[in-house]
Amino acid sequence: MSKSSIELNLLDHFSLTVRDIDATCAFYEKVLGMAREPFGEDRVALRFGRHKINVNPNPNHLVRKAAVPIPGSAEFCVISSLPLDDFIKHLRSCGVEIEYGPAEAVGAEGAMNSVCFRDPDGNLIEVATYL
Repeated sequence: MSKSSIELNLLDHFSLTVRDIDATCAFYEKVLGMAREPFGEDRVALRFGRHKINVNPNPNHLVRKAAVPIPGSAEFCVISSLPLDDFIKHLRSCGVEIEYGPAEAVGAEGAMNSVCFRDPDGNLIEVATYL
């Protein structure tokens, strides 16, 4: 298969390894408006739009998992339809400390403004709006 015939166009899900599933889900529900969604046998995901984050406990006995699943080792960016200033006000009302930003950055689709903060495990979350 040649490189030009490969066409990936959507991130379906990714997984986070966490210390406390309930604390993680509560944070993502409150701060990012995600919805807790049970699936499979005793699994939990956080759904937003057409995407989801699978939430895995540490330690876990899943067959399919990262080679070295460690809480706090992820960083990712999500795009908000809310103006960034409004999102910053929301973060402050939730008691979330902004670690970086607002600042200009470059995302998958071009220039954006973003802020970065951490979840309960120390994962770095960037929330951005495109310019």
